Amino acid sequence: MNTNYFKILADYTIWADTIVIGWLNQLNEEQWNQSRTSSFSSIKQTALHIASAEKVWIDFWNNEPTPVFLAAHFTGTTKELTTIWEEASAGMKKIIEECPEEEYTRDVIFSYPRGGNGKMEFWQTVSHIVNHSTYHRGQLVTLLRQAGFTNLSSIDLATYFILNQGEKSMVKTD
Repeated sequence: MNTNYFKILADYTIWADTIVIGWLNQLNEEQWNQSRTSSFSSIKQTALHIASAEKVWIDFWNNEPTPVFLAAHFTGTTKELTTIWEEASAGMKKIIEECPEEEYTRDVIFSYPRGGNGKMEFWQTVSHIVNHSTYHRGQLVTLLRQAGFTNLSSIDLATYFILNQGEKSMVKTD
């Protein structure tokens, strides 16, 4: 395991989430709620799914006895949701930064929204949530285009690496 690598993935997630949230904050209510064909029924529901997933993994990592699946009951505004999402991204980074490397192989017990439990090592769950968020942010890009939003830029990992080459050292191997 390489802690630096996971910190970089957390930074990437914050960077990409921040860009997408900026786009979402430019939408009107019709664009936000309009029914669309995708994994989730609207831009709002897709954004809610990402924010909810990032937030609930923090609960799992912290062994919360009652993890909160935000998507099951959220009724707030776009701004309220994007604030929760930003806090979840930052919270994910904080946990990764504070987790000793020897803890990366510890088991994380999690529950599925529709019932049942699972178990993965911490490093696997971090990899999963980064990949999960990336996958659904890609869906948001398509949904935003369908809604007529065209002021989009690349938010993939390669773009992040290229834009940040001079700012921080990339993954170091020992």
